[in-house]
Amino acid sequence: MIKVLIADDHPLIREGLKKILSEDADMNIVGEAGNAFEVEELVKTQHVDILLLDLSMPDKNGLELLKDLKYAYPNLPVLILSIYPEDQFALRTLKAGASGYMTKESTTDELVKAIRKIVGGHRYISTGVAEKLAAEVINGNNKEPHEMLSDREYQVFRYITSGKKVKEISKELSLSARTIHTYRTRIFEKMKMNSELQLIHYAFQKHLLDQHEIE
Repeated sequence: MIKVLIADDHPLIREGLKKILSEDADMNIVGEAGNAFEVEELVKTQHVDILLLDLSMPDKNGLELLKDLKYAYPNLPVLILSIYPEDQFALRTLKAGASGYMTKESTTDELVKAIRKIVGGHRYISTGVAEKLAAEVINGNNKEPHEMLSDREYQVFRYITSGKKVKEISKELSLSARTIHTYRTRIFEKMKMNSELQLIHYAFQKHLLDQHEIE
């Protein structure tokens, strides 16, 4: 029996996943969590074969939560199930220790196949992600400007390019405005740009913004 923990801040999505997985006789939902704190508590108290983790958590960024979990439980398989396209977060989550990355537009069969493959000791990555990983190995340091950013810098970059101001970003990340300004400066330096307008234009060109973020 595969023991699954579902972590998503939307109750309807959790219910949908439970319904999908419960149709398979070898899947057992051992818990569900709506925030990072609940995830950490359940991982402590339940035997979990795989964690389905959303990147958008209300109390902690999903990427940070992933890193914390892999530090404390290095053998815990984590499948990221996100609204964000692979281009935006797949490589970062895999480097942070995830065993796979899927978008929420994936089919039910793909999800079940991914869970079984990961629990079997393998990684689950799409052809597109595999090609990106191969290109990174071949090209070495030949990275896109946004790929040079740290995870936190990329997080701030996404907030900036979605139109949020420093004060808003500061509140979202529970960091001081001064710290956000520091990240903003580093982003400009690494990407060789000097205005938010340039960052936004770049994000549009590279398809790094989702429609729901800019409406």
